[in-house]
Amino acid sequence: MTQTTTVSAPAPALSRSWMALTALGPGIVVMLADTDAGSIITAAQSGAQWGYRLLLLQIVLIPVLYVVQELTVRLGLVTGRGHGELIRETFGAKWAWLSCSTLLLACLGALITEFSGIAGVGLLFGIPTWVSMLAVVGGMVVMIWTRSYRSVERVAVMFGIFELVFLYVALRSHPDPAAMLDGLRHVPLGDNKYLYLAAANIGAVIMPWMVFYQQSAVVEKGLGVQHLRLARRETAIGAVVTQLIMAAVLVTAAATIGTSNPDAPLDTVQEISDTLVPFLGSDIARLVFAMGMIGAAMVAAIVVSLTAAWGVGEVAGYRRSLADHPLEAPWFYGIVTACLVLAGVLVASDSINLVQLSVGVEVVNALMLPTVLGFLFALSCKALPEQYRLKGPYAWVVGATILVTVVFALFSAVASIVT
Repeated sequence: MTQTTTVSAPAPALSRSWMALTALGPGIVVMLADTDAGSIITAAQSGAQWGYRLLLLQIVLIPVLYVVQELTVRLGLVTGRGHGELIRETFGAKWAWLSCSTLLLACLGALITEFSGIAGVGLLFGIPTWVSMLAVVGGMVVMIWTRSYRSVERVAVMFGIFELVFLYVALRSHPDPAAMLDGLRHVPLGDNKYLYLAAANIGAVIMPWMVFYQQSAVVEKGLGVQHLRLARRETAIGAVVTQLIMAAVLVTAAATIGTSNPDAPLDTVQEISDTLVPFLGSDIARLVFAMGMIGAAMVAAIVVSLTAAWGVGEVAGYRRSLADHPLEAPWFYGIVTACLVLAGVLVASDSINLVQLSVGVEVVNALMLPTVLGFLFALSCKALPEQYRLKGPYAWVVGATILVTVVFALFSAVASIVT
């Protein structure tokens, strides 16, 4: 009699690998969206005007960004609640609507900058603004109305990957290491114009809609506390990648515009591109720049429009999932569509100074930080179970990090505006 032997598959290893793959997505998407069109333009303006003297800030913001988004992930995975919903349950509806109002303001400003960036790229290739807006808004509405969250997430990641071309562009710009080191050492905190761009850079990295999006996204994706370690790793990697992209744009502008013509006007995407292209090569460089800008703008536009609808839905209590049919969640799909159409119409009016608008939006984000980070810290101390609650020495470190960030952002913004 022949005895057969059954070989068992390495189920635990496969299970761990599958869990890792399913957990990936929200952290990568939100960090790619963090380097949106407005952030890229702010970084370019920083490098053009101040050389490498705002590069240190990009480095310092890496741990700050991780601390903020790690709290966001922890709240979402442990409680299974979105940010607005958790504020409503913990502190009441009035405070939730206050937080949601800052979110909507930030989302609308961000969408306008994203679409302005896309329109500017279209003009580089002779495409009228209204055609760009019709194509982008129409395409996004169709995608969101007909796709699941996972499908939308994959599309966002696909667009966002194009941002990595800015790392290549930075290498091609041949930055001077000595000038870079000198810029890291000299930080003109007494100059109001420097402080204005410092506030804008902080607002470009720590955005209100990022907190709402990542917490809502992990809930929408059905992730739980078992994914916390993997989500933290993804968030850490994302924080480094997003700041590398910001630094790459700043370095490129500093090595090109900031060196040859620091007073060059940067009022449109075309002017930024036209100033960079002679240093990087003509047609190929223009195409590379366009790919990076469109990737940054598209991934952020997807994230921001979903965030606005999720945030309002969490506070108002209506159905708010991409898993729901539009007839089952009319308010959710209606708000997404309204935000996209409104931003598209405003940009198509062709009366926007892209650079001034982008930097201004980021400064407004910096002014919102007390509300956004205040709620985030309070929820982390109060709304979580004891095992996951923010407490002890790490709570003091996080609290100090948030406080220093908020105070410096407010000081920079207010000092630069009132004087």
